Amino acid sequence: MSTCKKARAESTSVVSSDRLSSLPPEIKGDILTRLNVEEAVRTSTLSTTWRDAWTNMPKIFLRDGNFARTKFVTLVDMVLSLHKGTVEKFDISGSKTYHNEFDRWMLMLSRRSPRSIIMELKSGPGYRIPSCLFSIGDLEILYLQNCIISLPQVFQGFKRLTRLNLKNFSSTDMDIQNLVSFCPIQSFLELASFEGINHLTVQAPKLKLLYLVGDVEDINLDAPNLEMAALFLDHKAIAHHSDPIALHKESYVKQLVGSLSDIKTLAISDSLLRYLSKGCILTKLPAVFAHLEDIYLAICFGDQRQFLAACSLFQNAPNLKKLDLWVRMPPVNPLPSSVIQPITWDQDQDQASIPELTMQVQLDHLVTASVKGFRGVDCEVGFVEKLLNWAPALEEVKIEWMGKTECSMVLAKLLALPRVSPRAKVIVTF
Repeated sequence: MSTCKKARAESTSVVSSDRLSSLPPEIKGDILTRLNVEEAVRTSTLSTTWRDAWTNMPKIFLRDGNFARTKFVTLVDMVLSLHKGTVEKFDISGSKTYHNEFDRWMLMLSRRSPRSIIMELKSGPGYRIPSCLFSIGDLEILYLQNCIISLPQVFQGFKRLTRLNLKNFSSTDMDIQNLVSFCPIQSFLELASFEGINHLTVQAPKLKLLYLVGDVEDINLDAPNLEMAALFLDHKAIAHHSDPIALHKESYVKQLVGSLSDIKTLAISDSLLRYLSKGCILTKLPAVFAHLEDIYLAICFGDQRQFLAACSLFQNAPNLKKLDLWVRMPPVNPLPSSVIQPITWDQDQDQASIPELTMQVQLDHLVTASVKGFRGVDCEVGFVEKLLNWAPALEEVKIEWMGKTECSMVLAKLLALPRVSPRAKVIVTF
């Protein structure tokens, strides 16, 4: 009996092996994408039917990790030169420098017409993106980090690109303007930590999500279908435009705000909030955000201008449902007061100067709110008190405690605050 069982088991194993080996090349390639590239290449030694299976992998993930540099270069060269099938996704990440090989890799890659390219080669100076990469007509996703972007004169655009992520890069106003505008169906755009861009123009009719981190003098936004915008200006932008009115920047800020009137989610930094405060008190915002439901806001409550700008934003968002705040401490000001007016942490002045204005704010649809980085100072407690009186439908306010002092007295104040919503809870986490 044992001999019969063994024979049947061996027969089943042979049949299963034959079935696996007889799979179409594209199915084998898809199976091998579950392995890292080095392991996938090693399957070529299993049998003759698996010898070239890895050359049909639709997704290629390369990580230098613990590889010696020369070994990783050899691996990338082999994969790009011997691959036979369609490359749907090419993803390479490395902590070593590969400037000598970069142009060669990009040329070989462009011949494979990938649909998605993700490159995170972080070491050394920026990698200059060769013109061949901008000729890939089927590209749908492009993520570049630590690079220099200079468009070729014959650039025709990425007609199928839907997502563009550029981080730690340098370019020019015109090149970025053309790169974005020549992607007609783009729905996601991220520009983060850049150099060389002063006047940013985003013309994207299908854009739905915009994520901007950097320092620009002005932004011209033409994106009628935008649903979410995250705008984080560097602190140095404050120093550069210490007086937006004198430098005629007030109109640009209002134009930017006006172009965001149809969004559903907005995230902005305290730096941009200070810009909004120049001539934009309460009802003076240039737009009503009728569709805005979620606001993510970095704010320094010790700065009256930021507080008033936030109130303006809340007052002009009648359908706001969710509010998330990150409390920022006043930045250390390295410049003399003659250059930029310092932010002061003046709790008494804040509390005394704004009650008449803030009493007008109505948040009839606000359901949840959170305050992160809460340190328990009076102006923060005062804001929570106002919030509880502005929102009749409020269900909870989550507070993330970051204070270093005794919190029992502050907690007692928070829990004792009056509220217009009978369901409102104040939840403090440590």
